[in-house]
Amino acid sequence: RPTQAVCIPAIHLHMTAATMQVSQKDFEKAQEQLKLLKKDPGNETKLKLYALFKQATEGPCNAPKPGMLDFVKKAKWDAWNSLGNLSQDNARQKYAELVSSLVSAESASQKKEASPEEGRHDGYETLIVTTKNNITKIMFNRPDRKNAINHQMYREIIKALEEAGKNDSTIAVITGNGDYYSSGNDLNNFTNVQPGEMEKMAKDGAVLLKEFVGHFIDFPKPLIAVVNGPAIGICVTVLGLCDLVYASDRATFHSPFSQLGQSPEGCSSYLFPKIMGLAKASEMLLFNKKLTAAEACAQGLVTEVFPDNSFQKEVWARLEAYASLPKNSLAVSKQLLRSMEKEKLHAVNSRECEVLTERWMSDECVNAIVSFFQKKSKL
Repeated sequence: RPTQAVCIPAIHLHMTAATMQVSQKDFEKAQEQLKLLKKDPGNETKLKLYALFKQATEGPCNAPKPGMLDFVKKAKWDAWNSLGNLSQDNARQKYAELVSSLVSAESASQKKEASPEEGRHDGYETLIVTTKNNITKIMFNRPDRKNAINHQMYREIIKALEEAGKNDSTIAVITGNGDYYSSGNDLNNFTNVQPGEMEKMAKDGAVLLKEFVGHFIDFPKPLIAVVNGPAIGICVTVLGLCDLVYASDRATFHSPFSQLGQSPEGCSSYLFPKIMGLAKASEMLLFNKKLTAAEACAQGLVTEVFPDNSFQKEVWARLEAYASLPKNSLAVSKQLLRSMEKEKLHAVNSRECEVLTERWMSDECVNAIVSFFQKKSKL
């Protein structure tokens, strides 16, 4: 027994030393590989890399906590601090593994780009836009950010809707790449604004939003949302302007406007009470109720819900059948259904954007967004 007690730690120490050498070598190699990445991995991943690097080189977080309004430094501090007492060896290993996964993903992406998808449209960075089998598919493509919509993505969606409205496709479909349909407005749109720029940011944002929603109102062909996962904010409110909404049973629908000190948009203040009744619309738009796919379907916001494991197969088979119908007949019929409401919807859109401009400039909205980021950093 005494002999065993001596031998086992000796073997363990030898293995640990070898692991440390490999880990340090991998760690240094990973730092070099990271410099060669061409694609921005996104803020969430960059925070993980920062935290693991600090933990690997300095150990547990030892820096003073930044002020709550210094979003960037606070996010970095929170990320590092969240690692707790993770050992430097393990931090090195996790850092190397994360970089390796980024390199592999970029390599796979480059191979895919080398043989582009049939019918793919050029000129998009935040979307994948394709036309095939008489269907123009507009896919949100920021999966690392849960398909959050930044200013560039707003403009690209406007461009994609303009192209889809004029091309030879019969229908247009909007969906998301990855686990989320879209997490709505990228709140980083708000965090980098200096106090003196708030009014300009609010007014510019309202102009962009008004144009964005206007393109949904005026879209001339059948427009179908294929909601593959959770949907939040603006991507929920414009569902009322789509002609059909198909959802996976794991999709959810959330419009937390009052939680963020904001107000409804996307014509939802008018369409949601018409679709689901005033009481249910109020529950969602005023009191931030998150709906399951089944609840959204029962209330008329969603056309049909499909099991997630067969969702893509069932929905796209149905869409291809729709796209084989006479194109002009569908377009004319859609415009008849929508024409009586168009003027009203544009007026609603204008009013919603006016109210939002005021909201964005209010202390209440700023404080609500600060509070949201504080809660998020504690998760």
